[in-house]
Amino acid sequence: MTKGTAATAELDSALERHRVELTGYCYRMLGSSFEAEDAVQDTLVRAWRSYDTFEGRSSLRSWLYRIATNVCLDMLSAGSKRARPMDLTESTPLARAALSPRPDHTWLEPVPDARVLPTVQDPAEAAVAKESVRLAFMAALQRLPPKQRAVLILREVLAWKASEVAELLGTSVASVNSALQRARATLAERADRGADAAVSDPLDEEQRKLLERYVAAFEGYDMTALTALLHEDAVMTMPPFDLWLTGPADITGFMTTLGASCADSRLVPVRANGLPGFAHYKPDPEAGGFTPWAIQVLETSDGRITGFHCFLDTRRWFPLFGLPLRLEAETGQAEQGL
Repeated sequence: MTKGTAATAELDSALERHRVELTGYCYRMLGSSFEAEDAVQDTLVRAWRSYDTFEGRSSLRSWLYRIATNVCLDMLSAGSKRARPMDLTESTPLARAALSPRPDHTWLEPVPDARVLPTVQDPAEAAVAKESVRLAFMAALQRLPPKQRAVLILREVLAWKASEVAELLGTSVASVNSALQRARATLAERADRGADAAVSDPLDEEQRKLLERYVAAFEGYDMTALTALLHEDAVMTMPPFDLWLTGPADITGFMTTLGASCADSRLVPVRANGLPGFAHYKPDPEAGGFTPWAIQVLETSDGRITGFHCFLDTRRWFPLFGLPLRLEAETGQAEQGL
């Protein structure tokens, strides 16, 4: 191996070590799993091409965050904000429920924990990281102007000093502190449902039992059992449809009418957005077995399910989560490979 080749391999390795945390940062900025990965890839390519100009006055990590921030700000220049159904419309009573899709770029997207949460030893740091990718917090971030969003993430989530953020953004400490104050005020004014969703890591006994009861109720399509698990103000969403439902009666009513084909489904556990979730496979009446239907992300609080979010674009989500596109009927187990 030549010296040049060795140096290239060393640089590639050094850059790659930052991929997960940069993906988490870009995901918080952009609200999209796929745009975040594109932004990180662009960041690493720019860093590789311009490494000879890196003078080492800051750490490699800080330099990469500067590049990533500029990439994200450029991507956000069009002013688009991703949202959840409850950010766009009023809750719909079951009697008026209609499935009206909106374009992909409308929606806040789910993300696998492993793609955005680097392994850390400090439990408190890990907890902050998970809270900062939960759907309610992500939706709140989308309400901030892009530079305020960057300041809040860097200061509150990543614990950068104001002086470090000022250097990264090419501004003053006073400007950073002012932006942070405005961002905090906006988030406080728009405190939202789902903001109190909390799970321990690993799941505690009560949370494990809640999820076990949920799986049994859903796979058995037992609406009485499911009702007992739902908070009275529980919310169900189904992007790309803008419909959202509130309360056990409307949620279970939907599942037994418009959603009746989901009876006898199978659930496979996943971790998404710092929360428990499931890959939902429903029966395939033509080919047998089970076919992908949704990635479910659950919000829980005080022993009840408060949020039940179903992301239905399976051709995008199941490969992202490393999930197969079929379950066999005999075993209910996933076929190997995609």
